[in-house]
Amino acid sequence: MAQSTVTVQSAMVLAPDGFKQNMWKTGVCDCCDDMGICCCGFWCTYCLMCKTSEDFGECLCLPMLEICFGGILHPITFAMRSSMRERYQIRGSIQNDCCAVAFCPVCVWCQMARELKSRRHNLVVINPTVHTIHQQPQAFNQQPQAFNQPTQPSNMGYQPPDYQ
Repeated sequence: MAQSTVTVQSAMVLAPDGFKQNMWKTGVCDCCDDMGICCCGFWCTYCLMCKTSEDFGECLCLPMLEICFGGILHPITFAMRSSMRERYQIRGSIQNDCCAVAFCPVCVWCQMARELKSRRHNLVVINPTVHTIHQQPQAFNQQPQAFNQPTQPSNMGYQPPDYQ
């Protein structure tokens, strides 16, 4: 019997090359568009930052480096936002990214999380047919199979005894 394996994977869709004609799906201050992301950003900012970083394909712990800057500078937030803008060909500039990050870094992370969520599509990947062979286990009441006994004596001159 032939079987097919179906795998559902989450994937990102990249924007085509060319001019940056895309806009952010939501604005920096549009936190009410997704209350789950907003609450996560408000109550556990670093959880949202780490999850968004991982969803973007970066290291899960990358946002934790911002702790080293004492909350004054936000280089990881700035780098993630500009990288996301470049990957998805979103209009904007480094100056815009810098102003948004300086204004409210938590709002920027919420915006990036919403952007990733809106761009995520489920892809269905169907693997080629897989033939599996199942071996039936032996029942307990069956006789064990006999081992093959040598039919010729070995080179050492030893012959098995005859018990008949």
